[in-house]
Amino acid sequence: MDDAYVAGDPDGLSPLQAEIRDAVARELHAQFALRADRLDLADLPEVAYQVTLRVVDLLGRRRP
Repeated sequence: MDDAYVAGDPDGLSPLQAEIRDAVARELHAQFALRADRLDLADLPEVAYQVTLRVVDLLGRRRP
């Protein structure tokens, strides 16, 4: 059993993983809004790039 479940974290994610999940969700939400709730296959590289930038920004802000 994962320690997160023992500690009572219902989704089983570490705090960093939860932050990454939330950052990815925010960026995907923004991308869907920019693209009128539709992603074409041709859009995926740009969406992946934007998600990556958001995660890199998140990780950069966590460094002391």
